[in-house]
Amino acid sequence: MGKASSGQGKVEVSAMNFLVDHNLRGHAVLLSGSILSSGWLDWVFIRFITFDEMGLPINSDDRVVWQLAQSNQMILLTANRSMKGENSLEQVMREEITSTSLPVITIGDADRLLNDSEYRQRCAIRLVEIVLDLNIYMGVSRLFIP
Repeated sequence: MGKASSGQGKVEVSAMNFLVDHNLRGHAVLLSGSILSSGWLDWVFIRFITFDEMGLPINSDDRVVWQLAQSNQMILLTANRSMKGENSLEQVMREEITSTSLPVITIGDADRLLNDSEYRQRCAIRLVEIVLDLNIYMGVSRLFIP
């Protein structure tokens, strides 16, 4: 969503959909509120999409989740995806990432995001910055916020 290629191979983004990991729905609501109240929606449209909205079971393995996000041009927002195994997020990214892959964004401290408004605001600002500068993050496997 919101991506248009130019002749130089750059990606221009004015909008981005985030696929929200199944355990971060409440976090996404709070992030959305922070983005809205800070006026960032005047610069970029960010939409958080749940597994339910995509018809994705919450027990889907990381390979399915990552491929769904990539094929729908969504950034995966997560906090604790698996690090080990053939279908772990780390392994999937090693095998499948290309120069045009969207990054995975990992919240550094998901509990703190819920309870610390300053931390939540820093995470929201970082999400906006990543979307606005998405060209430099294409092909990067994972970004931690804030």
